Amino acid sequence: MKFVSFQLNGNESYGVITEDGNAVWNIPAVALQAKDLAIPATLLEGIQQGEEFFELVETCLTFAKELEETKDILLPIEGMEWLSPITRPKKNIMCVGKNYRDHAIEMGSEKDIPEDVMIFTKSPTSATGHNQTLLLHENITSQLDYEGELAVVIGKKGKGIKEEDALDYVFGYTILNDITARDLQKKHKQFFIGKSLDTSCPMGPYLVTKDEIEDPQKLNIRTTVNGEIRQDSNTSSMIFSVASVISTLSQGMVLEPGDIIATGTPAGVGKGFEPPKFLKSGDEIEISIDRLGNLKNKVK
Repeated sequence: MKFVSFQLNGNESYGVITEDGNAVWNIPAVALQAKDLAIPATLLEGIQQGEEFFELVETCLTFAKELEETKDILLPIEGMEWLSPITRPKKNIMCVGKNYRDHAIEMGSEKDIPEDVMIFTKSPTSATGHNQTLLLHENITSQLDYEGELAVVIGKKGKGIKEEDALDYVFGYTILNDITARDLQKKHKQFFIGKSLDTSCPMGPYLVTKDEIEDPQKLNIRTTVNGEIRQDSNTSSMIFSVASVISTLSQGMVLEPGDIIATGTPAGVGKGFEPPKFLKSGDEIEISIDRLGNLKNKVK
């Protein structure tokens, strides 16, 4: 399934993309028509509910497809106000630094290739959605940068997870743009401020359930800015696999449903060019990952 969250008439809702990709089944609206179905109010609450949530969604879809009138429950994609799939994460978004050799080198040298997983975090308030405007924050930074990444959403609670079991704890995958103020990142040494500006964590457009992704280490990832290809790689080039990252994070720390992990970016970020190609007002960033769609945002 491809889940989405969106704004409708001033209210947050969520749904499932139709097979043709042109519309969304509004799951809470379907449940309301079915009357006897108690459905979680948000996608995050659904993820926290576990396997029962999938059963409820399947029941909603079966009910909806049998209706003759679908005006209020089947919504066109065109004109939709997208939100981040998880609109307000419960915790900081966990991010892997320098997880592609070529990116580690462009940010320094061979000596900067990590031997162990590097983790920093982004504030939950930085989250935004597909097609939403990204703030340039030109009053505090002149070096706003992009980083196209595969993100993982945890689906069940776990601690001390073995690497071979790690993918069993995944709910699904989405695209994440780790927008970074490079000058603030350097100034404050630790990355939190430079990584946590408002709108600096666009995610989406979909949250694709793990059953649709056979192997998260075999996905092409590409970033363009104004149509120019900046990043073009494959998740097979990660230094630390998705499973390895999940396992490492869980050793001594509980991972919970709805936790988000960004798995690192390949070479081609703005800072890596000579001279650097930092973002400016009007720039449009598009990140595409196999089977996860295209995440588009414009800077203003």
